[in-house]
Amino acid sequence: PVTDGSQELHSLCAHLEFLLQFDLKEKRSFFGQRKDYWDFLCQGLARCRQEHEGIRFVTSLDKLKTPVGRGRAFLRYCLVHRQLAESLQLCLLNTESLCEWYYARSPFLSPQRRAEILGTLYELDGITFHLAL
Repeated sequence: PVTDGSQELHSLCAHLEFLLQFDLKEKRSFFGQRKDYWDFLCQGLARCRQEHEGIRFVTSLDKLKTPVGRGRAFLRYCLVHRQLAESLQLCLLNTESLCEWYYARSPFLSPQRRAEILGTLYELDGITFHLAL
C-alpha cells in the first residue's frame, strides 16, 4: 500500500493539484476570498449527487481553513476510498460548468485529454492508499 511517506504519493498529489489549478479562472467569493479547485469540485459534485461523503468529511475538519487545504484533503480522501476518478468525472460532465471555471488551455476542455486523464485516474483504483486523513 501507498503511505504518507511515499515520494510517489507527493509527486502524484502535486501533479493532480497542478492539473486542477492549470488555467483555472480567478473567481472570488462574496467576501473576496479567492476560489480554487475545491470550489469547482464542490459545485460539480453538488450538481450530480445529493451529497458526496468526501465533501462532507472535508468540511467537517475544523483545522482546514483554505480552499487549497480542503482540496488537498479531498484528493487524499478520494485516493483512500478509491473515488478520485469517479468524483472528478462527475465534475467534468458539465461542459458549461467547465467553461465557467477554466480557460481554453485547460486539458479538461479537450475531450481527448480529459479521457486520458480519467483513464489514468481509474487505474489508480487498483492501488491501495493508507493515508492519514
